[in-house]
Amino acid sequence: MALSRRREPRAINYWPGFVDALSTLLMAIMFLLSVFVTAQFLLGREISGKDEVLNRLNSQINELTQLLALEKSGKQDLEDSLANLQASLSQSEGERSRLQALLDRGAGSAEDADEKIGRLGSELENERQVSARAMSQIELLNQQIAALRSQIAAIEGALQASEAKDEASQAKISDLGRRLNVALAQRVQELNRYRSDFFGRLREILSDRENIRIVGDRFVFQSEVLFPSGGNELNPEGQAEMTKLAAAILDLAREIPAEINWVLRVDGHTDDVQLSGIGRFRDNWELSSARATSVVKFLISKGVPADRLVAAGFGEYQPIAPGDTQEARAQNRRIELKLTEK
Repeated sequence: MALSRRREPRAINYWPGFVDALSTLLMAIMFLLSVFVTAQFLLGREISGKDEVLNRLNSQINELTQLLALEKSGKQDLEDSLANLQASLSQSEGERSRLQALLDRGAGSAEDADEKIGRLGSELENERQVSARAMSQIELLNQQIAALRSQIAAIEGALQASEAKDEASQAKISDLGRRLNVALAQRVQELNRYRSDFFGRLREILSDRENIRIVGDRFVFQSEVLFPSGGNELNPEGQAEMTKLAAAILDLAREIPAEINWVLRVDGHTDDVQLSGIGRFRDNWELSSARATSVVKFLISKGVPADRLVAAGFGEYQPIAPGDTQEARAQNRRIELKLTEK
């Protein structure tokens, strides 16, 4: 169906486009921040787990240090006991020597001297056995102290390795954030380039009509081009325009790289005139959603992949023309197409 072309001079209002551009930029920045915060959160959880391991290792070191102090105290007590036993042994040997001297000089009874000598010899042997046991215990304590020192050295090595790993993790976090920002900026630039190409093609294949125009980063159809008043079924003229749109989308889909996860969002808008509520649609929410869904389903029937389309209804709550005049309401009744990322 041939579409008439009218060339009428009209003032260009750049403000809605500027506002939409700022909104798109803000959404992109919020998305970048959410991804970066998620990455920081995941890596923070990994680092907090390592901190718990470090705390447990520090607790074990404190316990081993306390045990080492107790072992050192026990060793000192045994060494003191051994010194006392050695002093007693020296005293006993001196007494034995004295008695032997008395015996040699013939002083006292030989039997008494022999009895004392035997008693002192038995005591001396007992003290020697006690001394040997004390030496064995000291040797055992020395072995335990050496083992504790080895464990402490191993724990210190593990702590140093864990600290080095934490530093490497922090460096990885910084590098990941930098690369993520660069990659997201590149994706946004690529999507903006394809969006410009897409709108350029739409401008060529769709008629240059007053009720089909580009506003900011959106391609806007007035509802009267696509739907009858109060209805959501595409009229013949609207089907013709949507067929051209589907062809442009399919051409664009073959050019966009697979790594760019793009969608075409179809937004339905109405004016502020309330519906009676007794017809097919109870309110403008349902009407706007139904019209957006009709456009999406028609594009799917023309071969556009369903996973590249999104339908949304906004009712009368996103007007682009203020006021309640017929002209303003006509502009607010519209279908908007926006190429964006998922």
